Amino acid sequence: MTEANAKTDILIAGGGFAGLALAIALRQGSDRALSVALADPAMDRASRDPRASAIAAAARRLFETIGVWPAIAAGAQPILDMVVTDSKVENAMRPTFLTFDGEIAPGEPFAHMIENGPMIEALLAKARAEGVDLRPAAVTRFAHDPARVTATLSDGGSLSARLLVAADGARSVIREQAGIAVHGWDYDQAGIVTTIAHEREHNGRAEEHFLPAGPFAILPLTRNRSSIVWTENKAEAARLVALPDAEFLAELEQRFGLHLGDLAIAGPRRAFPLGLHVARSFIAERIALVGDAAHVIHPIAGQGLNMGLRDAAALAEAVIDSARLGIDVGAVSTLERYQRWRRFDTMAMGVATDGLNRLFSNNSDVLRLVRDMGLGLVDRMPNLKEFFIREAAGLTGDVPKLLKGEAL
Repeated sequence: MTEANAKTDILIAGGGFAGLALAIALRQGSDRALSVALADPAMDRASRDPRASAIAAAARRLFETIGVWPAIAAGAQPILDMVVTDSKVENAMRPTFLTFDGEIAPGEPFAHMIENGPMIEALLAKARAEGVDLRPAAVTRFAHDPARVTATLSDGGSLSARLLVAADGARSVIREQAGIAVHGWDYDQAGIVTTIAHEREHNGRAEEHFLPAGPFAILPLTRNRSSIVWTENKAEAARLVALPDAEFLAELEQRFGLHLGDLAIAGPRRAFPLGLHVARSFIAERIALVGDAAHVIHPIAGQGLNMGLRDAAALAEAVIDSARLGIDVGAVSTLERYQRWRRFDTMAMGVATDGLNRLFSNNSDVLRLVRDMGLGLVDRMPNLKEFFIREAAGLTGDVPKLLKGEAL
């Protein structure tokens, strides 16, 4: 078959977490009967993403089920407990208003912290081993015929597929060309991300300090390190990232404190713009959106990556179930099942994170009093705290099989 008329069952545009996990799940769930191609121009370049992510228990179960977890487990730091404070930057004391134990079941933490680079490399290696057709090129445009969609690639080639999956990020070319509108807004905030080393053990504790500019999160990594996710307004974030290391560290220490001893910068720092954006539809004719192509939310709850993996698990299950019944994997019924499964949950999470950000990212003494009373009440209600932990772990609602640790 020549490159000009190459065919595949499913073409995934984008080799991030959602795209790679989906490709692996589709190959495994179909016993390799479905051909899957994945196109991403960064395929042959090592990941330079300086971030680390909180992998919820449900996402960890997905990684275990598709066989990726053994490759990343050594670098995974379990979150064993979490504390939440609310104060001003200049406050010497930061009283704890809410604490969470970090297990959803004995021996099963609700989340692990893992650096993004090794995760992408492990997913990429597994996709290659499962026979996914990996193309180091971008999908630049596409056209429909009655039974397929044909995508043109940036390397001059083309691929015809029964289903095209847009996993090509927040600025999705496929979503735009499909005419799918996006609703939402940008915040006047940026998230500064870096890694620090510290003198004392963190003992698996995650901390979230609600400061007037936004949340300041300290998330435990392996080897006496922590990932910092630091929200500031855009102008201040740009100023902070540009500071010399010594001045940046002084600003960080003012917010971090010295409870873990001396600090040192242990990784690059970058600022990422924050916003809430949700696609009006997650599907179009023979097209499905997953991950950031479908939704971008505020990182205040640490759920962005986990939502993308939930998309991948739901779409994989819908496609595999259709294939087993002899239904076209790109049929309207297949795609509508996926959309019903994911869009309401996504909107609910978007509204929740937007509300939390607006409630906590301000300098109002009245609002601080109200929210601190609320946090204190939640801290005294173990059943409610257990619900929040299971929600953060991704184990509430209609959970796809892969997120329950069940093979397709």
